[in-house]
Amino acid sequence: MTLSGRTIAVPETRELDVFAAMLERRGAKVLRCPLVAILDAPDPQPVLDWVRRFNAGECDDLILLTGEGLRRILSCIERHASELRAPFVAALARVRKITRGPKPARALRELGLKPDLAAEHPTTEGVIRALEGEPLGGRRVTVQRYGNKPNVPLESFLQSAGAQVSIVEPYVYADAAADAAVLELLQKMAAGEVDLIAFTSAVQVDRLFSVGTPELVKAAFERTAVAAVGPVVASTLEERGIAVRLMPEESYFMKPLTTAIERELGSRGE
Repeated sequence: MTLSGRTIAVPETRELDVFAAMLERRGAKVLRCPLVAILDAPDPQPVLDWVRRFNAGECDDLILLTGEGLRRILSCIERHASELRAPFVAALARVRKITRGPKPARALRELGLKPDLAAEHPTTEGVIRALEGEPLGGRRVTVQRYGNKPNVPLESFLQSAGAQVSIVEPYVYADAAADAAVLELLQKMAAGEVDLIAFTSAVQVDRLFSVGTPELVKAAFERTAVAAVGPVVASTLEERGIAVRLMPEESYFMKPLTTAIERELGSRGE
């Protein structure tokens, strides 16, 4: 098995078992430490209010930053106001749909739809570049946020371009692992007991840094290689001074990430 003898830390939450199993089938020892949980918006009413406005035609452009966002909107509708689903899908077909990467595009395909404008590079900067040549003055643009964190560069760009900006926040992030478990992971990394940690979202990075002391985090990353599922995660790591050793070249999902890990760690025999 190509990853036999390797210890890989996996901070994923939603698809933890799927990701871990792919690595374990290749012989890796997997340290499961889900750092962040994704939860429905604590109050569904703002989401449903936005859906009603959306269904009424009060949106020209919808920017989907995550596939999770669209799925959570749909699940909120199905749990609290199922009569809104068919009008929502019909309205979704009518508006211009802008996607940041392959995951929101895949969520649209599940509804028989596709993006009208896709960022060439799956980052906030990529979305901005895709929209720079578009006339946005007076257009009603909704940004689907990831979590409840404002996307300041994107939202500022839209406002400066004259768009009428609204937001929808269909989910929030919460701590999944207790601080003690996060500290234990960092200590194992600092002790050289982990070959690689594979990040699948930027908020996982933020959580790790929020728990560990700067000295412990620095020691942990000095002894542990780092993998990122895609450019957004890689950019978050690099902004914090962490070198990313590997990332899938094109398709930013767990299977390509597993293949990249296997290629890097399995072939070198380090």
